[in-house]
Amino acid sequence: MDKILFSILLVIVGVFLGIIVTIIINYIRGNKASKKAEKIIVDAKKEADKSKRDAILESKEEIYRLKQDADKEIKERKNEIKNSEDRLLQREENIDKRDQALQNREKLLDERDNNLLQKQKEIQDKEVNLEELQKQQLEVLERISGYSKDKARNEIMKKVEDSMGLEIAEYIKERESEAKLEADRKAKNLLVMSMQKYASDITNEQTVTVVNLPNDEMKGRIIGREGRNIRTIEAVTGVDLIIDDTPEAIVLSSFDPLRREIARVTIETLIKDGRIHPTRIEELYDKTCKDINARITEIGEGALFKLGITKVDSELVHILGKLYFRTSYGQNALQHSIEVANLAGIMAAEIGENVLLAKRAGLLHDIGKAIDFEIEGSHVEIGADLAKKYKEDEVVINAIESHHGDKEQTSIISSLVMIADALSAARPGARNDSFENYVKRVKQLEEVAKDIEGVDKSYALQAGRELRVIVKPEKIDDLTSYKIARDIKEKIEKEMKYPGTIKITVVRETRAVEEAK
Repeated sequence: MDKILFSILLVIVGVFLGIIVTIIINYIRGNKASKKAEKIIVDAKKEADKSKRDAILESKEEIYRLKQDADKEIKERKNEIKNSEDRLLQREENIDKRDQALQNREKLLDERDNNLLQKQKEIQDKEVNLEELQKQQLEVLERISGYSKDKARNEIMKKVEDSMGLEIAEYIKERESEAKLEADRKAKNLLVMSMQKYASDITNEQTVTVVNLPNDEMKGRIIGREGRNIRTIEAVTGVDLIIDDTPEAIVLSSFDPLRREIARVTIETLIKDGRIHPTRIEELYDKTCKDINARITEIGEGALFKLGITKVDSELVHILGKLYFRTSYGQNALQHSIEVANLAGIMAAEIGENVLLAKRAGLLHDIGKAIDFEIEGSHVEIGADLAKKYKEDEVVINAIESHHGDKEQTSIISSLVMIADALSAARPGARNDSFENYVKRVKQLEEVAKDIEGVDKSYALQAGRELRVIVKPEKIDDLTSYKIARDIKEKIEKEMKYPGTIKITVVRETRAVEEAK
């Protein structure tokens, strides 16, 4: 028990001694830290004093430098101000000198104006005196001659008119003749040049198409049992099939090239397919119609591409392609339209007109022929309606309306299209109208007019499209000439057969002719 108490006592004493030793050590360390802190503070104060002295010194140096710079800048500014003042003084002196010179000049001008006014006044006084003298002289002359001023002027003018009237009329007549000759020469050169620049092959369309067969046995298959196949082909295509003794060939006859083409393609497809019976014929016919419609659009686009024409409605392009399957006296309508477009474009270029617009008008001038069998009316009226429907230019519309003389031409391009149309249609070989038939028709046209009483001469112009009638002025007056034109029109419509329209022009004129000997 005593040992335990002794041990506890020793522990308490050890703990107490440890606390005392710790306190002593901490005290010693605190004294060292205080001394070290005081030393650091002292060193910091010394360093701060040194930095302060250095800063004050640097500040003084900076202030001195700034002062030096300011003094230098002030000196420079003073020099600049002094120089500016010197320049201003010099300028003021120059201005004063110039002002003095201007004052002197103004003074001289005032003196000159005064002199001019004085001279002007003197001249006016002289003019008044001269007018008075002229008036007095004129009165003296009128009194001596017995003629007043107006009467003398009228007499002189009358003599001048009498002496110069014939010369003026003769001069005007000569100039008119020269102008007409020059215009005719230039027009002929223009037409010849246009025809030389454009050359195209002449191909005449026929009214029959020959389909070659692989063998004569195929004829029987096309005819079919009791002729049912050939009847079906003729019924759906609207084309007559001529099967004669010609070996390995059949002939398709129709005045409609589009129908012939559809029938040809249908029959050739049937021959290749081998299945020839009414149902198959109708199926291939429907398919061929669709293919031909697509081909028609391609043909129209090809014509536009060939001529360089753009921005045409797609429906109008399709209608244009149909012209490929239309003919006029054996001449392909689309080829004729392309030829007219090229000729009109060449002539437009020669005279400085719009080439593309001339080509467009030439290409569309016969567009009505593509559907004239579908719609009532002449191809001119139908074409003009189509152009208006698809918003073509007014020049194009007028060219369509006037290319056969139905309406008055309102532009140069319309005249060019009319000329190009006549050139394309009238050149030898372009159409199947023989020379003998042409001469006969023109002669008959002239004879129709000559049978009318009072007609002196008649001439068929523009390949028989116009009849120019000259009447006797002493027998026919102006009102009767209108009646003669109407009578000739009715007689032509009753007695003749002709393509297109014929324009009748009755001319009545009186000429006074004298011959100097």
